[in-house]
Amino acid sequence: MSHQPQTDTPSPATQPPRKIFGTDGVRGIANIEPVTAETALKLGRAAAHVLMQMSEASSRSHGRAKIVIGKDTRLSGYMLETAMASGVMSLGADVLMIGPLPTPGVAYITRSLRADAGIVLSASHNPYEDNGIKFFRHDGYKLDDAIERRIEDLVFSGAIDSIRPTAGRIGRATRIDDALGRYVEFAKASFPKGMTLERMRIALDAANGAAYKSSPCILRELGADVVTAHTTPNGRNINENCGSTHPAEIQRIVRESGAHVGISHDGDADRVILCDENGELVDGDEIMAIAALDLIKRGQLAKNTLVATVMSNFGLDETLQRNEGRVLRTKVGDRYVIEAMMHGNLNVGGEQSGHMIFRDYATTGDGIVAALQILRIMAETGRPLSELKACLIKYPQAQRNLRVREKPPLEQLPDVLQLVQEAEAELKGAGRVLLRYSGTEPKVRLLIEGRDGSRINQQADRIAAVLQERIGL
Repeated sequence: MSHQPQTDTPSPATQPPRKIFGTDGVRGIANIEPVTAETALKLGRAAAHVLMQMSEASSRSHGRAKIVIGKDTRLSGYMLETAMASGVMSLGADVLMIGPLPTPGVAYITRSLRADAGIVLSASHNPYEDNGIKFFRHDGYKLDDAIERRIEDLVFSGAIDSIRPTAGRIGRATRIDDALGRYVEFAKASFPKGMTLERMRIALDAANGAAYKSSPCILRELGADVVTAHTTPNGRNINENCGSTHPAEIQRIVRESGAHVGISHDGDADRVILCDENGELVDGDEIMAIAALDLIKRGQLAKNTLVATVMSNFGLDETLQRNEGRVLRTKVGDRYVIEAMMHGNLNVGGEQSGHMIFRDYATTGDGIVAALQILRIMAETGRPLSELKACLIKYPQAQRNLRVREKPPLEQLPDVLQLVQEAEAELKGAGRVLLRYSGTEPKVRLLIEGRDGSRINQQADRIAAVLQERIGL
């Protein structure tokens, strides 16, 4: 039986939740709270107010504040871009519109233009019907939790509703036409001068996303023979059976084109998955291992320490230990990796999923900059990627990602926790079990790592079956 809401009750699509920010900004289905034009406008106002206060407090105030807004290629980006810009301008800040550009490109342009903040409209690897909002500080780093809470509180409290600049104090919007060129030159600068990618054929899957122009341009200008795929976004095909969430596609392209290496981005190109010349995938753990060992040999890995999350393979720890290095572990999420890197003054970190941060060049995950570091090593050593990735001997892993209808605290699922404890006891310290909810999707994620691949898969299936029964869709 259908049910019509009462006319005096706001519908779910227009009533914002009491929490907006997740583990990586705001994310959800576009045009449903919190990813609506109404909330985007309020977030624009609140963010402008907080960020302008931060600039004044740090003596960075230089007249009217400037905020960069960039996006990926989703259809809903037009709606959110306009609403966000309106909110920012209504508080008296100027908006610098840069259009579709990778998330790391927005972070760089924010620094390059000496702006007070940057805003990215993207849902990363999610399907096109989703979208999201992420904020960068003036220095290109993501906002910390405390600043996000201040913005969130202003949205709900209405404390800035009375702040209404008028006449000449209202902000204006300007489109920055050379943002793409600026980012291309920035990314190329992470590759050694005098070195080229000539005689190297590179397959590229741009996921019909934000890097559809920038990555082909960067690689070609460095001399590579580039075979491109999924570089024709139409607003609806971002991540659709392509990109880093569909790695079989880059494997196919490499095999069919005879490329020496394949590069696969996600929708906003802040991550990368590689493919070797044999069509075998090279994930974030292998990328980190290759890069870290090279930098250790050069004496350029800060404190001989690599930062990774708890999801990275334990083989990464063993690989670095054999080479007088170590791995520092963080919670899942590139923001926690970056926080640890900043706290320890470390320069390389990342996630198994392909978020790679090379702080010598960038302030956030950058898929093409990460790829260029591996391409440099290939060019310098003359070794194919299949040989380079052999430096990492992985423990077998069993992963299960289940969609859920709700996310009760795991402590309220005693039968699940009992199976987890049994699996941990059976591993006897030679492995681990990780069970957590996704911070960006309605999913529960399970990872079991151990020496016996067959056994850990059995354990994963047992736990997943109970999770499916308790909270699965």
